[in-house]
Amino acid sequence: MSNKAKIRERAKKLNPIDDLMFRKMAEEPGFCEEILRVILADPGLEVRESIPEYAGTNLQGRSVVLDARCVLGDGQQVDIEVQKRDDDDHQRRVRYNGSILTANIADPGIQFKAVPDVCGVFISRFDLFEGGHVRYHVDRVAREAGKAVGNGFTEVYVNAKVKDGSDVAELMEVFTRDDAYSDKFPVTSRSKRRYKETEEGQMVMCEVVEQIVNELVEEELLEIRRKGRLEGAREGRLEGIREGKLEGIREGRLEGIREGKLEGIREGKLEGIREGKLEGRLEEKKATAIRLVGMGHPPDYAASVLDVDIETIQQWLEANEQR
Repeated sequence: MSNKAKIRERAKKLNPIDDLMFRKMAEEPGFCEEILRVILADPGLEVRESIPEYAGTNLQGRSVVLDARCVLGDGQQVDIEVQKRDDDDHQRRVRYNGSILTANIADPGIQFKAVPDVCGVFISRFDLFEGGHVRYHVDRVAREAGKAVGNGFTEVYVNAKVKDGSDVAELMEVFTRDDAYSDKFPVTSRSKRRYKETEEGQMVMCEVVEQIVNELVEEELLEIRRKGRLEGAREGRLEGIREGKLEGIREGRLEGIREGKLEGIREGKLEGIREGKLEGRLEEKKATAIRLVGMGHPPDYAASVLDVDIETIQQWLEANEQR
């Protein structure tokens, strides 16, 4: 099977819970409006604007890319995130994303009472709080007063694990199951069917998957090459100096010492770069495999894309987990 065929098969398996498909679907404000009406239990909610892959910048630290930023009819801003893997502190992720979004949309010099309201919506395959609920609202509480207090930032978590027969649970079925569609969510179902079943939609998703894979490979390749060149050059210089000194001493002449150093440095650099490139190619494949699996791709997919046997992929993953 060619790489393009493998990419097409992978694209067919994507669902709205996958950020690649979700971000394409979020280009349509009506999709975001439909799911937010269900998740936030507000049938009259309106989405004026939806911005998938919104880049929130932070000049002093880590910037973020939100799966979707939505502007509601009342001016409230919503960050929607989808997540399949329970592999990080996702509450801190929601908090950080909310703070970056707030900082990016607040006008300079405004009073704090004018800071825009922001809601973080976190959609996951797993039950983050393990409480057996399909939806959780996280509130700020004044402990001594025994009451909830608001500061303009709210958090709502929904998951696909809990099946309680509610509209939220049914929506999560559409998000996670290949064959799940619902007349209750016509915009979501239509958009999902387009990207999963139509030729035009499949072409779009294949391009997205291929672009992501190529970008990951290119990023890792450039980084590994850079490290390989630096390490090779450093080792080559040290080896060249050592060999040059030994050769010069054996010949017993100062000219031999100087020439030996120069020749040794040159040969050492070349040998170091050659060895660094060989090791770098293997390391770039290892890093790319770990990255692909971390994104939710199966190990056999990483093996086929990188042309490496599955046993080697498994060894790399096990070694990475033991770190």
